Amino acid sequence: MEALIPVINKLQDVFNTVGADIIQLPQIVVVGTQSSGKSSVLESLVGRDLLPRGTGIVTRRPLILQLVNVSPDEKRKAAGDENGQAAWNNYGHLSKGIEAEEWGKFLHTKNKIYTEFDEIRQEIENETERISGINKGISSEPIHLRIFSTNVVNLTLVDLPGLTKVPVGDQPRDIELQIKDLILRYIGNPNSIILAVTAANTDMATSESLKIAREVDPEGRRTLAVVTKLDLMDAGTDAMDVLMGRVIPVKLGIIGIVSRSQLDINNKKIVADAIKDEYAFLQKKYPSLANRNGTKHLAKTLNRLLMHHIRDCLPELKTRINVLAAQYQSLLNSYGEPVDDQSATLLQLITKFAAEYCHTIEGTAKYIETSELCGGARICYIFHETFGRTLESVDPLGGLSTIDILTAIRNATGPRPALFVPEVSFELLVKRQIKRLEEPSLRCVELVHEEMQRIIQHCSTYSTQELLRFPKLHDSIVEVVTSLLRKRLPVTNDMVHNLVAIELAYINTKHPDFADACGVLNSNIEEQRRNRLAREMPSAGSRDKSSKVPSALPAYSQEASAEVGYIVCSTFTFPSSLQVSGGAAQGQDGSQDGGTGNWRGMLKTSASKSDEGSSEDRPKQSAPSSPQRGPSVNFLDVRVPISRKLSAREQRDCEVIERLIKSYFLIVRKNIQDSVPKAVMHFLVNHVKDNLQSELVGQLYKSMLLEDLLTESEDMAQRRKEAADMLKALQRASQVIAEVRETHLW
Repeated sequence: MEALIPVINKLQDVFNTVGADIIQLPQIVVVGTQSSGKSSVLESLVGRDLLPRGTGIVTRRPLILQLVNVSPDEKRKAAGDENGQAAWNNYGHLSKGIEAEEWGKFLHTKNKIYTEFDEIRQEIENETERISGINKGISSEPIHLRIFSTNVVNLTLVDLPGLTKVPVGDQPRDIELQIKDLILRYIGNPNSIILAVTAANTDMATSESLKIAREVDPEGRRTLAVVTKLDLMDAGTDAMDVLMGRVIPVKLGIIGIVSRSQLDINNKKIVADAIKDEYAFLQKKYPSLANRNGTKHLAKTLNRLLMHHIRDCLPELKTRINVLAAQYQSLLNSYGEPVDDQSATLLQLITKFAAEYCHTIEGTAKYIETSELCGGARICYIFHETFGRTLESVDPLGGLSTIDILTAIRNATGPRPALFVPEVSFELLVKRQIKRLEEPSLRCVELVHEEMQRIIQHCSTYSTQELLRFPKLHDSIVEVVTSLLRKRLPVTNDMVHNLVAIELAYINTKHPDFADACGVLNSNIEEQRRNRLAREMPSAGSRDKSSKVPSALPAYSQEASAEVGYIVCSTFTFPSSLQVSGGAAQGQDGSQDGGTGNWRGMLKTSASKSDEGSSEDRPKQSAPSSPQRGPSVNFLDVRVPISRKLSAREQRDCEVIERLIKSYFLIVRKNIQDSVPKAVMHFLVNHVKDNLQSELVGQLYKSMLLEDLLTESEDMAQRRKEAADMLKALQRASQVIAEVRETHLW
């Protein structure tokens, strides 16, 4: 199991080169308040003075300290190696001829070897000031230091800034929050062991280190408590209850040590002498606990805990490294290789985009959208759902009232009354209804055009991620395809206009479906006419022909009040041959008829006679010759209904026209519903599919454009480099873990 800690150290070296935090490696994180003795604990484990000391906040950057135990034989081997490379694989460079019991090496100084620990301390101070400044600010960027010695055990420790409450000097006001976030970032790693340092001359119940450790490790499974400064407790008190775990129990245990005082440090008291004095103090003050406390016991305990922790984490770590390696390999493949042959690369990208665009329309794309319809599926939905339902919702007689039909029939007859329904009226009205199909047809073209525009973005995002490497090429491809679609849009719209115009150009009343409908219509109308005559015959026979209506004018008023529309006429006078008396109208032949029938007949007769002359000439001509004419009726005051009750024949004529319009409209709508999608597919969709690649090649495959189009974005180049470095690190890490034999785990 001793080989496990060097494995973790190698893994840290591998991932430190790429600055990756995605691999959560097992390590021991030292947490404590300022001046609690954290640095003294670390120096006791190393056995040498190597950390900056002073008052206030001294550790202002995380220090990742790797302790590597070197046996005397391995040391001599490293020193005698001609180039030191074999020894570096495990322990670090030592140039030929250098003899040293202990040495150190920083990651940021590359291959420089430090044999003087005063130089190591000074380098830590310089590197801290370089990143964190000369004030009391902190930084999250770690310093990596590896110590090789025959007097240390294999350990990986992380020294963090001490917890503080009040900012001092030039420290920012949120220094407490910054330090806490930094500590939580490291101890939040589930593979880390928390070394909570607390001074013995403070109450354990107020320990900030144990409090913050409980936040991420509430059950205490990976927390080890260290009680420092046992020799500084008040006279008459001891730490027996604390060290026995009676005050605050900690599952991994509580270990007490005696730190060097500031006076010892000033007097250059070496760590070895301090450890001897510590052992003597424990034997005198805590004889029963002396073997379970002290710096040496702490080092062995940490070594044992870290090895067992690595053993437990190693299988999961190996799996995570392999998974990440596969992910970064896929990511690197999506970024593509650096461009060697520009012409071949450009042609390949154009061909791939055109193929993916066509595959998206045909539904054979590699990346199928699952959240919404896309490509050809949406075009199909537009044709058969959106466009089809819109046409079906168009009412064949929408916007066409009975009065409109009757007016069209009358206008088509001219000055002579018609014996039959004019065919011209049907043709005019049905064209008006067919024209309403043009707008939804053009909207169908617009929707398909929008979807084909959306396919460009779909192909760029999901199918051809390599285009993201070349933003100018991507923009140029989008511009060419958009231009092609824009050029095809007017052609397709013209074809749809023509389809509707074709239907309007010739009303085919000999259409088989229309002829069948006319036959059914004639038989139905004839049957209805016979039924109506049969109902009216009995009532007509029993009517008393000599009965008279007391007043015709009130009856007219009641019936006229139910009419819909009115027109305003010029001044109108009754002819002298018509008299209105006793509620009945009497003609020149002396016949009388009550009710509103003759009243409307008189109005019609009078209106027809008045139309023979102008409204200005009529009074002049009639006043002298007809002094006995009845009172004049001014139609500016009396509303004359235009939509009066229709006669049986008028009702029949309107019904015939309505049914014919509906029948023919359904035939045309069916034709439009079938022909418009075909026209869109031919003139827009298929044309773009067939000519897309040739259009792209013709517009972009030019020698003078190669350099500009294949200019890779700096962001993409950087991401590809980072992905390549990370993949290399993961592959190296996988090799390191593979070197650990299964027997090393037990």
